[in-house]
Amino acid sequence: MKRDLADFWNLMWEAGLAVCALFALLNAFAPHQDLPWKPLDLDRPIGQATQSKVASLDLPPTAAPEQITAQTEACMQVLRDAGVTVERAADRDDGGFCVVRGAVRITGGAVTPLSPGGLVMQCPLAVRYVIWDRQVLQPAARASFGQDVARVDSMGTYSCRRIYGQTDASARPSEHAKANALDVAGVTLADGSKVTVLDDWSGQGPAGGEAAPFLARLRDGACRLFSTVLTPDYNAAHADHLHLDGASYSLCAR
Repeated sequence: MKRDLADFWNLMWEAGLAVCALFALLNAFAPHQDLPWKPLDLDRPIGQATQSKVASLDLPPTAAPEQITAQTEACMQVLRDAGVTVERAADRDDGGFCVVRGAVRITGGAVTPLSPGGLVMQCPLAVRYVIWDRQVLQPAARASFGQDVARVDSMGTYSCRRIYGQTDASARPSEHAKANALDVAGVTLADGSKVTVLDDWSGQGPAGGEAAPFLARLRDGACRLFSTVLTPDYNAAHADHLHLDGASYSLCAR
């Protein structure tokens, strides 16, 4: 009996050493972005753990004011560490379903500007936007057009409405009602030319044959980062924009 117990503990000890060795190997050689215990780095490619790291910045539904302040400041620091200038936006509550807490404005720095400027968005959504800009948008533009994107043309972030603008009180609130969604209408390239979702999604628009594959790359990259990505292929309500949000559920319209 004693020998059996000793053999058991020896086996457990060897298993523990094997686990430690495996952890050490992963920590040393696996890509930083694939390891959930590594800090979020906005300059690294989108990896297996990127989405969960960003999601860890989300506010809990019942967060107290001091928790909102601390969590938002930590999220803003992630942006500042990446060279993005950001400021806290005022909270708002209309007494109904339109509640914005812990939102920010990107005001400059190392990120492609959004037009119109000064958009209010949840801080984790801003983090997603910066990663998408660096790891998806700009590389796709260089590959497709040989130049950078100078500006992302948006249709806004905050809108106090229910999903698809429904007036039925039973319809769920849009993520826009929390400033947790960004609608991208298109981009303006460095040479001033434009690519728009409305005109170029089908590949028959004025931007030429590279435009449709470019927009598809933006969608595919967004699906690895944002919770919900809706496109013209999803429904007519999204014929002229890409909807990118940080909802608690996932949907990628391909």
